[in-house]
Amino acid sequence: MPSPSDKRISPPLVDLPIRTASKGFYDGFSREVTIPAKVIVSLLIMWAIFFPVSANETLTAANSTIISTFSGWYVYLVAFLMSACVVLAVIPQSGRLRIGMADEKPEFGRLSWFAMLFGAGIGIGVLTYSTGEPLAHFSNNPDIIRGLVASQSAEAVRSAYIYTFLHWGFAAWGTYALVGLSIGYVAYRRGLPLTIRSALAPLFGKAMSGPFGHVVDIVAVVATILGVAVTMGLGVEQFVAGLARLGLGDWLLDPDGSSSLPAVVLALVILVGASTLSALSGVGKGIKWLSNLNLGLSALLLLIFAIFGSLIFGLKTLGLGIFDYIRTLVPNTLTLFSKDAPFGTELVQWQLDWSVFYWAWWIAFAPFVGMFIARISRGRTIREYIFGVMLVPSLVCFVWMALVGGTAIDLELSGAAGGSIVNAEMSDQLFATLAVLLSPAFAQIAAGLIVILLLTYLVTSADSAILIVNTINGAGETEGDRRHHIIFWGAALAFVVGSMLVLGGIDAIRITMIIGALPFSFVLAAMGVGVVKAVLFDLIRKKQGVPTTSAAVADDVTAPQDTAR
Repeated sequence: MPSPSDKRISPPLVDLPIRTASKGFYDGFSREVTIPAKVIVSLLIMWAIFFPVSANETLTAANSTIISTFSGWYVYLVAFLMSACVVLAVIPQSGRLRIGMADEKPEFGRLSWFAMLFGAGIGIGVLTYSTGEPLAHFSNNPDIIRGLVASQSAEAVRSAYIYTFLHWGFAAWGTYALVGLSIGYVAYRRGLPLTIRSALAPLFGKAMSGPFGHVVDIVAVVATILGVAVTMGLGVEQFVAGLARLGLGDWLLDPDGSSSLPAVVLALVILVGASTLSALSGVGKGIKWLSNLNLGLSALLLLIFAIFGSLIFGLKTLGLGIFDYIRTLVPNTLTLFSKDAPFGTELVQWQLDWSVFYWAWWIAFAPFVGMFIARISRGRTIREYIFGVMLVPSLVCFVWMALVGGTAIDLELSGAAGGSIVNAEMSDQLFATLAVLLSPAFAQIAAGLIVILLLTYLVTSADSAILIVNTINGAGETEGDRRHHIIFWGAALAFVVGSMLVLGGIDAIRITMIIGALPFSFVLAAMGVGVVKAVLFDLIRKKQGVPTTSAAVADDVTAPQDTAR
């Protein structure tokens, strides 16, 4: 009996038409995607503003149901995405395939590429959680819950970093890499539109041109807005805390230490306004320039911690943390705590509050970051792409967490901080660390640097998200007059963040994001299967001498396309 590889396979699908308007306000856009996405986001904003009590109660109840029911789904989905990336990169034949034509060269140099990867992907989160997460796990993690180590002890440091690195390592960047690869592979090799639905074409063929494809893109747009809203919310809280540290007035904070309504409004006007202006300039100008600026300012801040902070403690923590992370990666990635086990209730709640929240955040963030990574990664091989996307940003996150967070922990262990860091609000912990570490004058300068860095990271994330949303709505087109739509999505993002912060603070944004991530998680699973199938079938095509790229298919006009693959 002949094997599948013995059967001649038709060339891949190289045409996926998506209907767009040819005139009017939506010229160049898919009305079937753009209008429903705008309506859904607008209704969410109005619901939060006009019915805050009902919205808060409904969102909280829905979150509890979803997160408890689908926690295992999130855990195992992320494990599958990481595994698929590693397999595609490691296999020699698949790793050599290029995201583009055979002789294509990358558009951006590696330094700018890495800068844009990090800036658009996770920069704000690192600033907020570089101290916040190690300190949180230093106080409570599964090993502490089980009674294996004491809370806030020297013995708790290693376990704290196991879980910190777990959340900020390959899980996040493997998810982003998979989405970017699944989109970029079919867009740049097969000439399909640069949009989410194209990634499912290897599974469903031209069916993705119709209503099913519209739904996929709508889900991706909504997930993107909600995922970026979490990042913006975290950034706004920390931005306001930084302004307060700079002595710009008590009006910035409420009595409980959270950002006041006037402060939130001011921050959003500044940040979203700058983001919209940057988005209007495009990827090659504003975003690239800001990403390089982010890299320089981040290096300067990290240098401050290396010189004045606990460098030796941080480097030791970094080395042990990476060793422990690699050693425990597989079991920790696949572990799903049960309430029936000893300490089960506490362990399950910890996993829901941390790991499951992160997996949902990365999934919601994935259409935006994945498409952005695809947009800037054309011309790279699958191996270079996956290793670059998974390893470099993960290592940068680890260095940040070890040096910055390690300094905060060391100051608490030595007694120098006296609880002033660990007891501070998460948005203020980085500034609290600098206040203990540096003289008052120098701490003010460093706080100003962080505020500027927050501004540039927030602008980079927001303007990238706005451009990606318009790319999805525009059926993959990245050019053309999108001014009015850029302004709409900038305003919508500001209202989502603002309304949710007022509704219930950052927790309300987190809850909304987790709910919004669920529909896209099923799309993401299909994308993982689709890209594996696309690569596998292209390898068979190459063996059989069948064209695998749109250019090769055009040259071989006698060969019929495989509309299902």
